[in-house]
Amino acid sequence: MLIAFHKPFGVLSRFTPDGSPHRTLAEFGFPPGVYPLGRLDADSEGLLLLSDEPEWNARLLHPRRAHPREYWVQVERIPTDAALAALARGVVIQGERTRPCRVWRLDPPPAVPPREPPIRFRKHVPDCWLALELTEGRNRQVRRMTAAVGHPTLRLIRVRIGRFELGPLAPGQWRVLRPEERRLVAATG
Repeated sequence: MLIAFHKPFGVLSRFTPDGSPHRTLAEFGFPPGVYPLGRLDADSEGLLLLSDEPEWNARLLHPRRAHPREYWVQVERIPTDAALAALARGVVIQGERTRPCRVWRLDPPPAVPPREPPIRFRKHVPDCWLALELTEGRNRQVRRMTAAVGHPTLRLIRVRIGRFELGPLAPGQWRVLRPEERRLVAATG
């Protein structure tokens, strides 16, 4: 079984509490025996896959597979073309250069569900939405990458894994994927 879940802000990608005030996956009524494939930190939202089939973990997460994942990122200020090019080439975070990635501005900004609590609004600091397609998944990588080019992340939503898109699935909702959707998850190009 492979499940697509729209993880809301403030939810851990685990079933057991970690001592923080964050909610866990246990409250969303998943079938027994499933576990998250990878993770999104509590501050991130969007597509999280869960499965009871161990082979999905290696198929999607092993670095040799270079499995694509797309994120929509709301950042402070408007990045220059040079900042976007630096992200695309790879930036140094935690002493290591990230792999090259695809990055582009989302103009117009995407229509996304409101976040609870909302991000802070700063009247005199503009923001911008970017899309990043990565083939690696380091801890808090997108946030560290945008900060490295001077544009802190305000909101982060994973919208695609492989060729499977989150689509209209509402925050906190999940569904079991059909066979053709499972093939989209596994696709790398």
